[in-house]
Order: sequence, then C-alpha cells, then structure tokens
Amino acid sequence: MDFELSPEQKEIQELAREFADREIEPNAAEWDREHRFPREIFAKLAELGLMGTCVPEEYGGAGADFLSYILVLEQLSRADAGVGVTVAVHTSAVTLPLLAFGTDEQRARFVPPLARGDHLGAFALTEPEAGSDAGALRTRADAEGDGWRITGAKQWITNARYAGTFLLFARTDQETAGARGVSAFVLDADHVRVTRDEEKLGLNSSTTNDIVIEGAVVGRDRLLHEENHGFRVAMKTLDGGRIGIAAQAVGIAQAAYDVAREYAKERHAFGRPISAFQAIQHKLADMATEIEAARLLTYRAATLRERGEPHTEAGAKAKLFASGVARRQTGEAIQILGGYGYTKEFPVERYYRDAKITEIYEGTSEIQRLVIARSILGLQEPSVAGRRG
Repeated sequence: MDFELSPEQKEIQELAREFADREIEPNAAEWDREHRFPREIFAKLAELGLMGTCVPEEYGGAGADFLSYILVLEQLSRADAGVGVTVAVHTSAVTLPLLAFGTDEQRARFVPPLARGDHLGAFALTEPEAGSDAGALRTRADAEGDGWRITGAKQWITNARYAGTFLLFARTDQETAGARGVSAFVLDADHVRVTRDEEKLGLNSSTTNDIVIEGAVVGRDRLLHEENHGFRVAMKTLDGGRIGIAAQAVGIAQAAYDVAREYAKERHAFGRPISAFQAIQHKLADMATEIEAARLLTYRAATLRERGEPHTEAGAKAKLFASGVARRQTGEAIQILGGYGYTKEFPVERYYRDAKITEIYEGTSEIQRLVIARSILGLQEPSVAGRRG
C-alpha cells in the first residue's frame, strides 16, 4: 500500500490550501455573520480550474483524478465549510453524473459551462415527504408531445438560488410506486422558481432553498439516462457524493484541531501552558488520531472510486466516521478553549455549527449504517438516499 500522494496531487492540494488561506479563511466569519453567499469566490476558483477539478480537459475541466478533487474539498472546507459544500454539490452531484450518464451531446452541452464555473449546479431530489425515503417523491413528469411537462416541489436544495443547471428527479411512471418509475432530468434556471431561502444552524455562506417546478416543458434531450431508471442515477451520485461530504467533515475537524492545538500552547494556567496538562494532551491526542483515521477512510474510498471499483460501502463508512469525528472533535475544541470557545471571538463555535449537518445530508448516519450493514450481510441495497443539504 502506498499512502504517499503523487506530485500532481500534492500540487493541487497546495494550490487549494493557498487559495483557501488567502481568499476564504479571512472572510469566513463575516460571511457566516451576514449569511452571505460569496459568488466572487467561485469565479476565482474557476480561474484555477477548481470548479472542475476531476472533469476531463476536453470538457473544460482540470483533468485531475477524483482523489485530487477530494483534497480540494478538504482544504476549502477547512477554511469555510459553506464554500466546500457549494463546490461539492456543483461537482459531485451535478457535473459528474452528467459525465457518467449523459449522451455525447449532453456532455458537450452541459458539462463545459459547469466545469468553467460559468454557472453553478444544483441537485434536486429531496421533497417535503421524500428525504431518506427518496422513492416516495411526488414531483411528476407527464408525457407531452415528444417530451414531458414537469410539476412539483423540492426542498433543501443547495445552490438553487444561484444555479444555472439542475439535476432534477421526477416520476415518469405514475402507476408505479417506490424507486421504479423515477427519471432524471437536466433543467435550466428558468425551468424552476425559488420560493424560500432556508435559515440554518450553520453553513451560512451556502444557500439552501425550496423550489417549485410549475409545468416546465422539456424535450427528450433533457432526459438523463433511461426513462424510469433515474433512481440509479441518484444512488450512484450519492455513492460518490458521500465521499465529498466525508472530505468536508475532515476539513472542518482539522480546522478545529488546529485552533485548539495552538490555543493550548499559548494559553497559560497555574503558571504553565495548558498543553502541559495531561487532560488537554489526551484530548489533542484523540483529536489527531480520529481525524487521521477519518482522512484515511476518505482517501481510500476516493481511490476505490477512481479505480472504478465498488465503493458504496467504503464511501458510507468514510462519511459515517468522518461526520461523527467532525461533530465530536469540534465540541472538544470548544472545551479546550473554555469560555472563549463559546464566543464568536474564535472560529470553533462556527466549526461546531457547521459540523452537525455532515451527519444528516447526503444520507443520515442512520442511513449510512443501513447501507454498510446491507453490504456486509450481502442484502439487497435499500432504496434510501438522504436529504441533500
């Protein structure tokens, strides 16, 4: 086993780290307070090729591998998790499914504008009554002429307010319940209407919206993959997307650990740095160990996906463990900082708020355990997905 990153991967990692340190981290607290979506950041990321890190060059991307993309997400999320999830949804949940399932014409038409960052992508699966049970969705696409008329509502859709391309799921077979009879469609911004901006606990620099589709008429060129087989698109998308959320969780946890470690070395009590006390040392040791374990699980899942090997179980394990680490260790960072950790003078309270959602979206931790259990027991994969944050 080789745990060393390639020179190209290290270069992309350093590029993302330098950009995050220079352009994102100094502004993250302000974006959080103002609940501001930093549109200008994504134009700058696009100039560096980081809005299409693992997209082939022929489609306008940087042509790097999937692990390089995961390295980018980790660094962006270390600086601001809201920026990280915006890029994750744009890439994992929209651009990559278009590459995987699109026709040559669809790839040529839809992927380059996304990879260049001309506009953002949004993934529209979740509905008010269809979250983890994604097969219960009610948005419908009724046959009309040589296409469909789509009507319905979606909830908790990341990027919707600023998106130009929507990967949206609707029921094309009204007689069939559950996952069967669902199809995937590629819609434009003028096909949907944003009805609400969600107020959230964290990730305040990202936008989360409710949308409605009010009889949008689309042709057959907007159908992604096969009619009535869109649920396969959703599940394959979530398999890879979970690895991205694991990387986001690792980045958040790493940021909290970095602050806690430096604070422990500088803060004095009883005449010496608090890092000299065994209680603090044990906390930092546990943080460092769990974060590194989460990182290795995440990188392994990314490597399996890059090789084209089965990665459903590996991705679920990475997300389950990394999200738990992020939630636990951001809490420990607050504990190390004491009263200061509970204030906005230090960023660890923001990390704590941002971390929680990683246990919920892209499939809750409970759903990840179900996916893992069914895999190790050889049972049929459940038609479960999870809310997209």
